[in-house]
Amino acid sequence: MAHATDTLTIRELEDVRYNAVVSQDYDTFEALCHPDLAYSHSSGDTDTLETYLAKVRSGFYVYHEVEHPIDFVRIIGDVALVVGEMNARITADGTPKRLRNRCLAVWKYSSSGWQLLAYQPTPLRGSSADTDDMRTADTAWPPSSKDRERR
Repeated sequence: MAHATDTLTIRELEDVRYNAVVSQDYDTFEALCHPDLAYSHSSGDTDTLETYLAKVRSGFYVYHEVEHPIDFVRIIGDVALVVGEMNARITADGTPKRLRNRCLAVWKYSSSGWQLLAYQPTPLRGSSADTDDMRTADTAWPPSSKDRERR
């Protein structure tokens, strides 16, 4: 049975992982991840831990700002599901982008503690934010709660 402290721990780990990519602390990000990480992108591409780290370390992905409100954390056995949003300003392959995604993060508990096992974002319906150049995108940052689509 999950404890309230597990839910708080997962929320804190989510903060740490997003802060790590924004601050380009990829060693911290790597330490949070399961070796079998499947990291999907709103473009539809999926990276392993190794290929994702190669991309962020080379500057292919640069995270400038990330807002990640969490709707809920559901812990079932040794797996935690985190459902929420990931709204960000990034540069991907030299192109500035604004992302507005619903997302699912999967954490797995092992002898090493909680580790990020999978991540899957989905662009918000009606949002072309994952392809908009930031120079032409809406300049409101972060998106207000009234602008967020809730399900």
